[in-house]
Amino acid sequence: MLRIGVLGVGHLGKFHLNNWKEIPGVELVGFFDPNDEQAIAVAENYGIKRFSDPESLILNCDAVDIVAPTDHHFSISELAIRSGKHVFVEKPICETPEQARTLVKLAQESGIKFQVGHVERFNPAFMAVKDLGLQPLFIEVHRLAQFNPRGTEVSVILDLMIHDIDIILSLVKSDVRTISASGVAVLTDTPDIANARIEFDNGCVANLTSSRISMKKMRKMRLFQKDAYIGIDFLDKKAEVIQMDLGEDPNAFTFEIPTPTGHKTIAIRNPQVQDHNAIKEELLAFKYSIEHNTRTIVNETDGLLALDVAHRILERIAKNGMHE
Repeated sequence: MLRIGVLGVGHLGKFHLNNWKEIPGVELVGFFDPNDEQAIAVAENYGIKRFSDPESLILNCDAVDIVAPTDHHFSISELAIRSGKHVFVEKPICETPEQARTLVKLAQESGIKFQVGHVERFNPAFMAVKDLGLQPLFIEVHRLAQFNPRGTEVSVILDLMIHDIDIILSLVKSDVRTISASGVAVLTDTPDIANARIEFDNGCVANLTSSRISMKKMRKMRLFQKDAYIGIDFLDKKAEVIQMDLGEDPNAFTFEIPTPTGHKTIAIRNPQVQDHNAIKEELLAFKYSIEHNTRTIVNETDGLLALDVAHRILERIAKNGMHE
């Protein structure tokens, strides 16, 4: 039985609680949250113990699930690692790359399992295409959200864009060469809408746009590679693959187009998307890693790399002069 403690039971923390309660082989030891009103309600509604401080909760667990605000990620993660506990922490891994490098060193020296909650890695639409041999040369991303005061303690880059940064870094097996970016602060003191262009050593270019002040929601990624286009809709959980010279595929719609070198066969297909609860899947993956001593799907190094690129984007925006 894996003993789990949850730190932070706000909006997202309650989703985590609900999912842990449904996962077999887990004992939900309790939770910590400094907000009395929120904590009393959770203790009553969920029937689980409220701990008075993070230390006492951590000592009574095998693993912790940190769903606290970002500015608490480092201190709680460090405490848990030094106590020999496995750590799941919501994205971003922490506030600064320097903090993240410390956590990476501690986690690797201690041998504990560390997973970062980049939940889009478990999105059904992404999972439907991730094993198709993706080798993108150009990536276009739009992640647009309506304004919500929750999460605005960080910029739109650390709030929204970091999801796509993590996905892109997992797909493009190459170092980042250059980054250019611009951003605008509209309703908060940090960028609420931003665009970034990331160029990789292997020639791949990624163009990312994120906004938390849009009228409509959108979470789409488009991948272009030699002889193929892959579209991923994270919001509606759909995927589309358009390829040339696919061969026989009864599930594909095919047609021919003329080219300077003759006719080419174009095949369009929609990979089957198995709908599932992405949060539950990432928590199940964390539990599996602990029990089977395997690498976590989004480990501490992945969290550091995504955070580092996010901060390089923020630095470019600051250097260019953020508009207000």
